Amino acid sequence: MSHVEILQLLVSPVHRLAGRPGAGLPELPHTDLVKAAEVRAGLGIVGDRYFNHPAHRNASITLMAVERLPQPGPEETDLLSTRRNVLLRGVDIDAFIGSTVFLDCGSGPVDLEVCRAARPCAWMDVTVGPGAQRALRGGGGVRCRPLTDGILTVGPAVFGVREGPRA
Repeated sequence: MSHVEILQLLVSPVHRLAGRPGAGLPELPHTDLVKAAEVRAGLGIVGDRYFNHPAHRNASITLMAVERLPQPGPEETDLLSTRRNVLLRGVDIDAFIGSTVFLDCGSGPVDLEVCRAARPCAWMDVTVGPGAQRALRGGGGVRCRPLTDGILTVGPAVFGVREGPRA
């Protein structure tokens, strides 16, 4: 187990980056950034665009490490830009694909099966900055399936591994 920090949580009811990046950046409302998010096993984050969508059952929650964001710095890039759900500091979450991990913000652990990489798309070059799509390859975060119900909150958390990568 290790101590990490949840820097931001994004719960967005709609998919805001649709179409082609060349068409221009849509408005990304700050109301999508929340202090707490309710997770439901097998379904995702309550209120999020991927909650209870069959096509996203194994990818309903996305996590990203702030340390992987391209410079000039994490203060200038947030979840509105990356469209991931959870921004973490203190763990290289991309290294845990195939594992079952947990985050505990103090109200009990939320278990997550880390299913696959969240590949950066062309929108990253618009929202994060030129070259971001290439810079985030292999570090654009992970897509997870929630295994337990719980609450994630911005602030300190405990991170741990329940089960290592599947062979």
